Amino acid sequence: MLTTDYKDGSPNWVDLGAPDIDGAADFYGALFGWDFQAGSEEVGGYGMFHLGGKTVAGGMNVPAEQGPCAWQVYFQSADTDATAAAVTKAGGTVTFEPMSVLDFGRMAICADPAGVRFGVWQPRTNTVLGAVTDVGALCWTELYTGDVAGAAEFYRAVFGWETSAMPYEGGTYTMAKPAGTTDEAAFGGMVPISTDPVEEAERPYWTPYFEVADCDAAAAKAEEAGGKVRLTPVSMEGVGRFAKLADPFGARFAVIASTPAPGS
Repeated sequence: MLTTDYKDGSPNWVDLGAPDIDGAADFYGALFGWDFQAGSEEVGGYGMFHLGGKTVAGGMNVPAEQGPCAWQVYFQSADTDATAAAVTKAGGTVTFEPMSVLDFGRMAICADPAGVRFGVWQPRTNTVLGAVTDVGALCWTELYTGDVAGAAEFYRAVFGWETSAMPYEGGTYTMAKPAGTTDEAAFGGMVPISTDPVEEAERPYWTPYFEVADCDAAAAKAEEAGGKVRLTPVSMEGVGRFAKLADPFGARFAVIASTPAPGS
């Protein structure tokens, strides 16, 4: 379970690059109730999405010629430079070298051996997500990849992740957690693209899941707001009801109405 007690290797930030961040803000405002506060020129206009006064994501304009609209997940590091070096050693690439962002923290953008981009974030005065697992906030991350075993090995070398296999009808789901934690600290999973008909024609990528109160209502609202339902709501026993969506600009994400934990 993702919590705000961030450990090295756990997701601590997520952001959206969109060709029209104001249009994207309208969509996510309608879907999740988020409000967007644009940043200053000093940070290139990079702004924050808030919900109930807490930061739940970042976002900025990214011209279409610089890449497709997409969500990007960041993982915590106590030393961004050392993590970037570990990425290279493990066969990945550093696409944006480590740099400090004012006094907020230090970041890098990397890609795993399959070319999947992710961020590394070393927080300082700022700045991690102020809310997770709440309705409207990040609650899970998922990697779609053609090589689950290879991906697990790479992220273990870079972040020290531990993985475990959870069997389900039709296959096995690989879950990831920070080193030295219990299974309850799992924050994401890895899915082989070849077994997922929705993703089979897609390139590997990370996707964020956001918690919702009603999955079906959220999927319908996304369509009403100009988005797309990529996978209609599906229920999984003990997990919840989830759907795969895309915003009006093509950024892929998922929503889930999680099954409450026993005793909660």
